[in-house]
Amino acid sequence: MPRKPRFFLPNVPVHIVQRGASRDPVFFEDEDYKAYAFWMEEAAVKYNVAIHAFVLMTNHVHILLTAQSGADVNQFMQHIGRRYVPFINHKYGRSGSIWEGRFKSSLVQSDRYFLAVMRYIELNPVRANMVDHPSLYRWSSFHHNSGVKPLSFITTHPVYSALGRNTEEH
Repeated sequence: MPRKPRFFLPNVPVHIVQRGASRDPVFFEDEDYKAYAFWMEEAAVKYNVAIHAFVLMTNHVHILLTAQSGADVNQFMQHIGRRYVPFINHKYGRSGSIWEGRFKSSLVQSDRYFLAVMRYIELNPVRANMVDHPSLYRWSSFHHNSGVKPLSFITTHPVYSALGRNTEEH
């Protein structure tokens, strides 16, 4: 039986989660994280996807993104997977998929939910007791979104940009 096609709306943010098979690790050393980040940036440019937040955990990834076309979300994830899986399999003498099925996705339709998802993603390493503060975790968008270190492939969402602005007239 064929899979149901996924439905994404143009210009509506999406929260992507992809886990390792049996929750096994998918990243083993810095080179692996760098490779995934490289292909994530490459896919974002190729498929016109704006990445707003991400975290690369040992056994899963979270990405908050917006695509101009709904079909671009699938192509974005396929682009990464078609490069990263063979890279890991070759490097570590493995075969087959490293992922637990298809990626999970949720549309993010409200501003409040967008900020909650962004916070959830960037605090993931803290909740997993990997670090005491998100600034201590290297493989996330926290450094970019906190203004510490710009990442060329992160696009600040207008909802996040508006935080702290005084909208009242004096």
